[in-house]
Amino acid sequence: MQKISQFAVAGQILLLLGTHLYFTFRLKFIQRKIPQGIRLSFSDTHHASYTALATALAATIGTGNIIGISTAIAIGGAGAVFWCWITGVLGIATCYGECFLSMKYRKKEKDGRMTGGPMYVLEIGMKKKGLAVLFSVFTILASLGIGSSVQAHSISAAVTEQIGISPHIIGIAAGVLAGKVIIGGSRQIGKVCTWLVPVMSAFYLGGCIFILIKNHTVVPEAVKVIVTSAFVPEAAAGGVVGTTVMAGLRTGISRGLFTNEAGLGSIPMAAATAQNVSLQDQALVSMTGPFWDTVVMCAITGIASVSSMIAHPGNYVGVSGERMCFAVFRELPVWGDEMLSLSLVLFAFATIIGWNVYGECAVRYLFGENSVRIYQVIYMFCVYLGAVITLDVVWGISDIFNFLMAVPNLLCLWGLRRKIEINDRKIKH
Repeated sequence: MQKISQFAVAGQILLLLGTHLYFTFRLKFIQRKIPQGIRLSFSDTHHASYTALATALAATIGTGNIIGISTAIAIGGAGAVFWCWITGVLGIATCYGECFLSMKYRKKEKDGRMTGGPMYVLEIGMKKKGLAVLFSVFTILASLGIGSSVQAHSISAAVTEQIGISPHIIGIAAGVLAGKVIIGGSRQIGKVCTWLVPVMSAFYLGGCIFILIKNHTVVPEAVKVIVTSAFVPEAAAGGVVGTTVMAGLRTGISRGLFTNEAGLGSIPMAAATAQNVSLQDQALVSMTGPFWDTVVMCAITGIASVSSMIAHPGNYVGVSGERMCFAVFRELPVWGDEMLSLSLVLFAFATIIGWNVYGECAVRYLFGENSVRIYQVIYMFCVYLGAVITLDVVWGISDIFNFLMAVPNLLCLWGLRRKIEINDRKIKH
């Protein structure tokens, strides 16, 4: 299983990175329109766009932005942060393309709701019903793995570290709380995400910014180390890991690709739900997701971590990669461990309710509206299950299903690449 999982990860890296590069050039560096996308997402006339973006961010901003960056630095050195940024920037173009197609080929339900995603693009745009079915199956399986079980395990680990409480109680509580949100449907999830995403992000970033201010004298040096070690082999200095350029390149690209989900096919399912928005506007808003997730969140996390390692190298002696983030937050005057644990819980919970939207979209496509409730019950059970079991196998299986999701999505992106525009202003539906 481990070898298959590693093959899936390597294959996904090659496919996604190549696609990111291609669409960056084909769409004439659409990343230049990020400021326009941000303005649209916060305008009064694009509230539906912001709701769709918040739902997507809830699913993508997760523990990988915290523990993932620390682990990347431990394995690939400070240069891994630089390559993570670059990959996030490139992924913005792919995200624009897949969300544009999702909007173009979405459909209107009987109750007036809009629904879409790669499965509809594959069926309607490419006439590939079989691939659409496969994508939907892989989405459901991935949602039950990386979307619910893995995130619930993260919650359980964070809570048990601070409080001596049974994982079974944590699993039941997480399942019930998630159920109260997801049973209310996509509108209820959207409402929760519109306030949860900015609150949890501001809470976590507040801690990071405090650390940056505290270590402000070494922040320029930290940025220099991040950039230079991306191209020049660096020996260990202070608390910063010494490593090779290739290790940083490989680790940073891998973390950047997986943390923002651009090209995976998940974000377009949230984008398609926006009502009364043009194709281009929604694609512009949705492509800010990888920007916020990788370029902002991962950048601030990376600089805060490296500056802390330079300023206080003794704090990182013998500390494992996945525990480095806790060493960083212990620089806060009080409650550093508790604040980081709470951030991990909030991020993981947001991912649980966000990925439920993707799973429901796939279930609705395959089996119809009447099957959604059954899926919700199974999803909540997987939340409980994830909190109480060891997840080594689940992680491996999730990597495989993520790869299998990406393949049909990338196929339709390449197949319909000439349909993607950057100047469409028509209002659809």
